[in-house]
Amino acid sequence: MASIEILYRDRERDDRLTGNIFTETLTNKKKESLVTALYFGSIFIILALVFVFNSGIWDRLVDFFSSLTLAQVPGTSISLPAPVFPASHIQLYAAVFQFSIGVGILEIVVLAVRILLRSPLARKAETIENMVFWLGTSYLSSTYLAHITLETEWFVFWAGMILIAGLSLVTRGFILLAGRKH
Repeated sequence: MASIEILYRDRERDDRLTGNIFTETLTNKKKESLVTALYFGSIFIILALVFVFNSGIWDRLVDFFSSLTLAQVPGTSISLPAPVFPASHIQLYAAVFQFSIGVGILEIVVLAVRILLRSPLARKAETIENMVFWLGTSYLSSTYLAHITLETEWFVFWAGMILIAGLSLVTRGFILLAGRKH
């Protein structure tokens, strides 16, 4: 009996030292750390895939940023950066769409994982906020950037981005508010 007890204590000590994930239950903090690590790794994979499937994208990025100039926002006296010829960067905008839709889909997967792991409501709300933002960005980039021809459309896109950012924050707020009522 004593030898079984000694073996059990030795195994517990070894598990604590090696962090054996199969014999100890994951704490909430460890679960969230794991989800975060997988999320950031997936972001890098999506970014790499966008670069692989869009040859010459680095040159397109350089061309885009070198074409920026200050342009007056229609109806205001404010000048903001805008490309001289917005329509000449369609391939770059397609890459933005691919990245945005990839991250949006990733957010859906992360939300499913968070639900399975019973993550705190705040983390689920954050994931939904990110999902709304990235799927909204993909919609705007396919709707506005893909068909952009005028400088004024450039500013309409950015106004839409501000709208999507606000919508995502409001979505998170409603989820957190609904969670406090229950």
